[in-house]
Amino acid sequence: MLVSIIHRALGVGMALVGVPLFAWWLAAAAGGANSYGTFLDVFTTASGALNVVGYVVGIGLTWSVLQHMMTGIRHLVLDTGAGYELRRNKRGALATLVISTVLTIAYWAYLIGGR
Repeated sequence: MLVSIIHRALGVGMALVGVPLFAWWLAAAAGGANSYGTFLDVFTTASGALNVVGYVVGIGLTWSVLQHMMTGIRHLVLDTGAGYELRRNKRGALATLVISTVLTIAYWAYLIGGR
């Protein structure tokens, strides 16, 4: 039940945070160097590295997308009629949280640690 609530909350969160940020990024890129510089100033430092806001938003949106995707895959499996046994269902719900967290850590370790 918790994973279902998280899935719905993340969908709303991505719609309310992710979509406007993406639209802002597109508008800033289309608006020229000054508007794009303003966008970058919110999320990066003078050296071009991410600041605290950039990390919080970036990692938060990455985890949100991955968790939402993992829960969607779980629901796809449930739609086939598999995984409705209580023990297996709880294991699948826990797996979505663990896998999305591990993938988020791996992705950001790759981005930060060097390609």
